[in-house]
Amino acid sequence: MPSILIVDDEVGIRELLSEILRDEGYTIRLADNAASARAARHAARPDLVLLDIWMPDADGISLLKEWSANGQLNMPVIMMSGHGTIDTAVEATRIGAIDYLEKPIGLQKLLAAVKRAMTAQPSGGLKPVAALTLDAFPRSTVLRDLRKQLEQISTRSRHLLLRVGAGSLAELAARSLPGRRNDAWLDLSAISGPLDIELLQKHQGGAAYVPELSRLSRPQQKNLAFALDRLDRFDLRLVTVTDQAPDALEAAGWDPGLVHRLFEISLPVPSMADVRDDIPDLAQQLLIHLVEAGEVPNHKLSTAALNVLRTHAWPGGYGELRAAVRSLALGTLDEEIGHQDVHRMLDPKPAAAGLHLDLPLREAREAFERIYFDYHLRLENGNMTRLAEKTGLERTHLYRKLKQLGIQTGRRGDSA
Repeated sequence: MPSILIVDDEVGIRELLSEILRDEGYTIRLADNAASARAARHAARPDLVLLDIWMPDADGISLLKEWSANGQLNMPVIMMSGHGTIDTAVEATRIGAIDYLEKPIGLQKLLAAVKRAMTAQPSGGLKPVAALTLDAFPRSTVLRDLRKQLEQISTRSRHLLLRVGAGSLAELAARSLPGRRNDAWLDLSAISGPLDIELLQKHQGGAAYVPELSRLSRPQQKNLAFALDRLDRFDLRLVTVTDQAPDALEAAGWDPGLVHRLFEISLPVPSMADVRDDIPDLAQQLLIHLVEAGEVPNHKLSTAALNVLRTHAWPGGYGELRAAVRSLALGTLDEEIGHQDVHRMLDPKPAAAGLHLDLPLREAREAFERIYFDYHLRLENGNMTRLAEKTGLERTHLYRKLKQLGIQTGRRGDSA
């Protein structure tokens, strides 16, 4: 039978709605807040969600945005509220809600809305999964501020240049730029021939993207100029990315006028190093998105695996992290992706491969111990209690050993 997830913090409303809908033959799951709704949605996609707007931990609009941003809004959602306004209903519909019910909800209105929602699925099945955007990370101050900057710029300009360094988050930022059609994405770097009007018409209301200006050939630079002149005509947004200065592009043969236009409005983008503490959340949302898109089997990342991902440098940026998560999900046989899986993928060589075996025994032993303790210290995120348990050493002796080996602990995370 079709399943319905009811999300409401009021137990009376949950019980009433579940009783009515069970009598209609639906399978019912219940959630009393946003956190339990996230867990229920992650465990299995329901056929319909009844989502309250006002909840104690996070409002329903924010949860709707999060599902839309990470590709989980591929089922109909009906919003519910006892304090609704027209603006709230319009906002919910814009994000992707299929209907809006005001409390108290009458029996006939409820059943009619549920019937409409259940028959509103596209004939081909589920809605296609949208690209992951910054809306999926509401708890990150850095990423939240970046999203606000993009929204602010988008109200004044149709084109934006993202200035990046190593470990770039540029693609995630570009995908998050507000637009009328998030499904229309034109990568100009993938077009080798002349850009024609028909292709721009096909992507009307969407975005054109260049992942790195310095890699464009001369014909592709002409395509970029062609698209830039027609942004208004086709309701397009243009996002370009580079780690080069304007004079470097001009020295490489770029037209100075085009370079000047591209650099008129630019924004520095945070690197993976700037959001290191958010990398576990990035990895989890990427995994959810890949699962929802049907690209990988359903897996989850263990806490230890997330810690390893957090401590990696990610010089290739967001794209490298996404590729790593996809590879882990495709290659792991167990339901849970463990830290050993991550270590094997990031560094397939054994840890001891860096040892020089021609050292005297004492020095070789110290070199091995340094690698050993540094590995487990990173794995346990600096938690000395867990490190002592893992290594079988008493804490005082452990501190002495680490000091002897020259390993800095900072005595962080000492609590269990």
